[in-house]
Amino acid sequence: MKKSLVLSLAILMVGLFPALTFGQKKGDSLLQVPLGVQSYSFRNHWANGVESTLDIIQKMGFTELEGGAPSGTSTEEFLKLCAARGISIPSTGTGFEQLEADPQAVADRVKELGADYVMVAWLPHDGDFTKANADRAIKAFNEGGKVLAENGITFMYHVHGYEFQPYKQGTLFDYMAKNTDPKYVSFQMDVMWAHFGGADPVALLKKYGKRWVSLHLKDLRKGAPKDMTGLTRPETDVVLGTGELDLPGILRESNKIGIKHMFIEDESDEELENLPKSIAYLKSLTY
Repeated sequence: MKKSLVLSLAILMVGLFPALTFGQKKGDSLLQVPLGVQSYSFRNHWANGVESTLDIIQKMGFTELEGGAPSGTSTEEFLKLCAARGISIPSTGTGFEQLEADPQAVADRVKELGADYVMVAWLPHDGDFTKANADRAIKAFNEGGKVLAENGITFMYHVHGYEFQPYKQGTLFDYMAKNTDPKYVSFQMDVMWAHFGGADPVALLKKYGKRWVSLHLKDLRKGAPKDMTGLTRPETDVVLGTGELDLPGILRESNKIGIKHMFIEDESDEELENLPKSIAYLKSLTY
């Protein structure tokens, strides 16, 4: 066979199967990681009973939980309850002020929980997020992230949408990414909030590659107004696959990067009805 024909056939095959990555074949599931959920999804349930809430999480098929012991329950007891249900806690969260003031205390708490990752999900700011806000975060992230790394913990900043304010030839998120040390600062993409702030989640995954180590999966109601506040109403959070997000594209790119943890976060007021539908949608996605 002539080389030109071989080359033409190769190009044709790439065009026919653009979504496939090395080691995967057509029909493989796009969900390549354990099924995870953010504990905030059950914010209306923990106070009614920790064990009963964990039973719901187990019955839904979740094996990873991002969070920590609810108020009134010790970390030791919570870990026992989770382990009895086959639920691990690879990731948890902390407040920005706690990281800024005492990163070692944050590390100690994360180690007690047995988690490998800790994220900050909100940065202090008044009105529009500014360069001064970004500079404060950069300093705290680099310094705190170093302490966490020394304790064997990966620090993640969870994007919330307001960081995509225009700045020079890019955004303030680009500025933060450029000025934080990759050895100490990784990122967790909340795909809905990135989209809400005007960013393209797939393009962000491609641009920053392995700096993304975790995802929050959620979807935004079609036609819902978007801005850079990082705030929206519960009714705009919809079942995965029914909103505006390109979730198949996001999962494909995440798999290429090698992201190991993805947590569904349902911020609606119909979480018990919506979560099983979101799970079914994710499981239906294939290459």
